Amino acid sequence: MELLNEMLKRRSVRNYTGEPVPYEKLMMILKAGLSSPSGKNKKPWEFVVVEDREKLMELSHCRKGGVRMLEKAGCAILVFGDTEKTDVWQEDCSIAMTNMHLMASYLGLGSCWIQGRLREVDNGESTDTFCRKLLNVPDNFSLLALLSVGIAEEKPTPHTEDELIMSKIHCETF
Repeated sequence: MELLNEMLKRRSVRNYTGEPVPYEKLMMILKAGLSSPSGKNKKPWEFVVVEDREKLMELSHCRKGGVRMLEKAGCAILVFGDTEKTDVWQEDCSIAMTNMHLMASYLGLGSCWIQGRLREVDNGESTDTFCRKLLNVPDNFSLLALLSVGIAEEKPTPHTEDELIMSKIHCETF
């Protein structure tokens, strides 16, 4: 029940104070990502942590709409997958993103999953290309997503079990 309660507390946070994320908490978030399961234990992910305010400002333009929260985030964690290592890098990196998102919430921090794969910058360039160029990421890696992390301006209200759509569960047949 405690784990479910933690999952219900996790909310996407888009407004941050601009304060840095404490190092110990950042390391716990990254360890949660590194401890994620992956197909055949290939662990195709690489994480790029950006705390530099100027780079965060640049990243806030990495895709159309919805990423201005990076301007005041304490940091961003970009999750790249090695496309040569496995054909399920997207699924594996998604699990790592989810673990980090949950750990940030558990530690009392705000975070938000920012989709990078299949997204574009205002000029039509892919978000993947924009981020790989900005951060010197090798060509065999593709961006899955960015996780903004920071001190939330306001603590969001947790979800409740009553909000769960139980009709989405099917037993034995759809």
